[in-house]
Amino acid sequence: MKIISVVGYKKTGKTTLVETLVSALKKHGSVGTIKHLQEHTINTPDTDTWKHVKAGAEVVVGITPHELVKFTQNNDLAHGLDELANAGMDFAVVEGFKDSKLAKFALGEVEAPCIVKRLENPESADIGELLEIIFKQPEYHTLDSLLCKLKSSKNIEKAGAIGTFTGIVRAVTENTRTEFLEFESHGELAQKKMDEICEDLKQKDGIIEVLIHHRTGIIASGEDIVYIAVAAGHREELFPVLREAIERLKVEVPIWKKEHTVEGEWWVHDADMK
Repeated sequence: MKIISVVGYKKTGKTTLVETLVSALKKHGSVGTIKHLQEHTINTPDTDTWKHVKAGAEVVVGITPHELVKFTQNNDLAHGLDELANAGMDFAVVEGFKDSKLAKFALGEVEAPCIVKRLENPESADIGELLEIIFKQPEYHTLDSLLCKLKSSKNIEKAGAIGTFTGIVRAVTENTRTEFLEFESHGELAQKKMDEICEDLKQKDGIIEVLIHHRTGIIASGEDIVYIAVAAGHREELFPVLREAIERLKVEVPIWKKEHTVEGEWWVHDADMK
C-alpha cells in the first residue's frame, strides 16, 4: 500500500485535494482514506453501540445494509493504516496528522516534517505530478495485506496451499533484553534484490507466487519485522521454498540491523530473524 498525507491549516482545501487524489488514484487501484478528527466523538453517548463500549466491549461493530462501523479504544494512526492495509487497499490518503513521519502534500504555509510537495491551493495541483510522487512511496504491508496481494495473483487458482513466515523482534536472547531494533536498507537496491529472490523461487516446481516485505526504521520488541508469503500447488513444495526465502533474504538483501538493549546498542551483521 502506498501512503500519502495531506496537511494544512483550516480552510486551506485539504478535503478538496483528498477528493481529487482519491478520484485519480481509483484508476490505478483500490483507495482508502483516514481523516484526523482530533478529539471529536463518533460513538455518540447513549446510543446502543456506546452502551456496548461502556459495558466493557473492546471492539464494537455496527452494521447497516450500506455501512459497517468499527469502534475500538486506544487508537492511533498506525492502527488506522493497518486497517486499510488489512482491507487490501493499494493506496491510502491521510488527511491531517501533520506531526507524523508520513510523506506529505502541504497546503499553504503549514509547517510539518516530511513534506514532499507544497501547494498554494488544491487548484494549483498538477495531479499527474502528485500521482508520480505517490507511486514512488515505499510499500506499507501487514501480513493480511500481503496475503490479499498473494490471493489476487493471476495463477492463484492453481494453488492448494499458502504458507507464511513472520519474523518478530525477540525481546529476550539468553540474558540480554532487547528494547527495540533499528533497520536500515539500501533503498531501491534492497527492494530489487527481494524481487529477484521472489522471481527466482517462483521458477521452482509447483510454486505459484512468492512475496516478501521487510520493514525498516525502529521496531519495538514483539513487533513484526518481515513477512514472507508463498503459494504452491501442494504443501510439500511450499515449505522448502518458505525456508529458502528467509535464508536468502538474510544473506543477499542489503538490510542492516542495529540492536538496542538495556546494556547498550550495536550493529548486527548476521541478523537472526527466527
